[in-house]
Amino acid sequence: MLTPEEVAAQHPAPPVTASKIRRLRLLASDANPRIRASAASSYHLPEDLAAQLARDPDAQVRGWLARNETVSCDLLRELAHDEAETVRAFVAVNYFAPEDAMSALAEDDSERVRGLVAWKASVRDSVREDATV
Repeated sequence: MLTPEEVAAQHPAPPVTASKIRRLRLLASDANPRIRASAASSYHLPEDLAAQLARDPDAQVRGWLARNETVSCDLLRELAHDEAETVRAFVAVNYFAPEDAMSALAEDDSERVRGLVAWKASVRDSVREDATV
């Protein structure tokens, strides 16, 4: 039986090409917010395009961006102050959200967002405890 690493080595992802980035730019400018959300979820999203999507009028698009683990800490900080609770909630559970954004979210007006911050902290603490055992 193959390990996940061996399977990945046998089936590498195609390289990111200029053509793929052009397609992402087209998707990010589509009239349909679901299509823009698809672009926002891409791990190959260029930083300038991520910044554009962080200001998208549709909260669903910003939410997909907030859960994207390749988005810069600066954009996650910005999204941590988004008007939409769902966007802030996705920042709260993003593994790569910076500590200052998490501190701000811990004081959020939304009980849901504060709860997600507390849940994430409890998971982190339990992982640390397991590592010391």
